[in-house]
Amino acid sequence: MEEPLLSEQRSDAGEKESGKWSSYQYVGRTGSGIPTASLAGTEVSVEEIRSAAAFSDHYPPSLHSALVSSPEPDPNEQAIVYQGGYGVEFGGITNEFRKQILDEVEIRELLIDHVGHRCCWGSRPARTWRIRAVEDCNVYIGTLDTFIEERETIRETVPYVGGKIDGRDSGPELGIWELDLRSEFPVLFIPHKESRAKIPHSETIEKCSGCAGRGDIACPTCNADQEAGFYKENQVWQCPACHGRGLIAHRDGSDTICSRCNGKGKITCATCASRGLIKCEKCHGNGSLLSHNVAIVRWKTLSTRKVSATSGAASVPDEVFHRAKGIQLCNTQAYQCTPAFFADSFSLNQFSSEVIAERAPVPPSARVISERHTISVVPVTRVTMAHRARSFSFYIIGFSREVYLKDYYPSRFCWGLCPCLEWLKL
Repeated sequence: MEEPLLSEQRSDAGEKESGKWSSYQYVGRTGSGIPTASLAGTEVSVEEIRSAAAFSDHYPPSLHSALVSSPEPDPNEQAIVYQGGYGVEFGGITNEFRKQILDEVEIRELLIDHVGHRCCWGSRPARTWRIRAVEDCNVYIGTLDTFIEERETIRETVPYVGGKIDGRDSGPELGIWELDLRSEFPVLFIPHKESRAKIPHSETIEKCSGCAGRGDIACPTCNADQEAGFYKENQVWQCPACHGRGLIAHRDGSDTICSRCNGKGKITCATCASRGLIKCEKCHGNGSLLSHNVAIVRWKTLSTRKVSATSGAASVPDEVFHRAKGIQLCNTQAYQCTPAFFADSFSLNQFSSEVIAERAPVPPSARVISERHTISVVPVTRVTMAHRARSFSFYIIGFSREVYLKDYYPSRFCWGLCPCLEWLKL
């Protein structure tokens, strides 16, 4: 079930720096048989994580951080138990969290195994140095997706070319929310889909307003100065080629008949051939229009996301979050989601409540179809080991327990001449 919660989005401009990472696509089993689209609105940038860590006030606490065996554990700190009617089987996830509470022996074993893959690194610091601190650097991501259906009515008009119409004589006009659009209904939580549907029994015939039902309008070229509703026909102009002579003079003194006006000296209107009228484009010369109501239906997902990080996450290298494996703590789906309930974590309950409270506003012309609420965690633990005045830190990432140690390890003997230094870039 482990999938990358933060996966790097590479681009030509972003290969030299850490950009945005996108959440893994995971859909939990819900109480409904209706299919759902992938999780939306879950892009998380490094800037968001840093910002959330900067404003952290010991929140959320180290609910899932690693605990060493030397200090006494908090008796009130237990694995979470989710109690809800929807979502995946959270007992399995709870068991996973119980497995991640690391003691001192496990921390040392993980570091010794990591050091053992470097041919010129010694294991003595991993075996003997004191574990000075184990810090929670987790990042929590809460989302609320509200899937809505929005309907509005517009009036469309087309030229009427004759025939029977579907008007109120055929039955009462249906209201916009009375339309049956089940055949058009999309997968839940799809980002956006739009559909159009003609409303039955809404057709009417009306006189064309552009031509007052005549089918023709006055030519704008030869009747530009006429009053509305009046026109003149047989309007002509002096031929610009022969200047009204009807003949074209040549250098040798001869004349030929003007080909443009055929020797008449006058030309007719190029727009209407001097009829004075042109066909109405609005009704295509029919004089009548057919109008009907059209329902515009939009399905879309309104997403709200909140990122919370412990203060220790501010100093975690970007590569650590890139490698992290994310786990969903809850994934609920209902008509209207309520805050998740974690039996032994007030802070996660408060975090869930804040996400729900920031629900995106629903337009008055829309109705809520379903909501989905998720809380995910990116587990990162920083371990600091010390001996006398020397110390170094490394990270235990995700539930795969990957060790990340890049810059400094006190027992290395290659002095830059061994290829093992290249392995550090992996």
